[in-house]
Amino acid sequence: MIPARILDRPPTAELRPNQKDEDSLPPYTVLDPILRAYVEEDRSLADIVEAGFDCATVSRVVRMVDSSEFKRRQAPLGVKITHRALGKDRRMPITNGYRIKPE
Repeated sequence: MIPARILDRPPTAELRPNQKDEDSLPPYTVLDPILRAYVEEDRSLADIVEAGFDCATVSRVVRMVDSSEFKRRQAPLGVKITHRALGKDRRMPITNGYRIKPE
C-alpha cells in the first residue's frame, strides 16, 4: 500500500529542497487544459485565450513548450498515450529563434 503522505504530497521535480512544481508553473488545474488545447488539439494562442484563459499565462506556457522542443528531439521515443505525441507528431523548428507570435 502506498503511504498517504506520498499521495497527498504536491508534485515536485525534486531538484532542490522544498521545491514544488507550482513554484515555477501555473496550477495544474490551469496548466493541463492549456497544454491539452495547445499540444493535443493544435489550438492557437488566441483560441486558448478566447476559451477563458489568462493571456499572459497562455503565452508563458506556449513559450515554455516551444522553447523545450530541443529536449524532445534529443530524447528517445516514449510511450504515446494520446492521439498526438509531442515527439514525432508535433514538430516545431528549433533553429533561427523561431517563435509563434500571439494573434
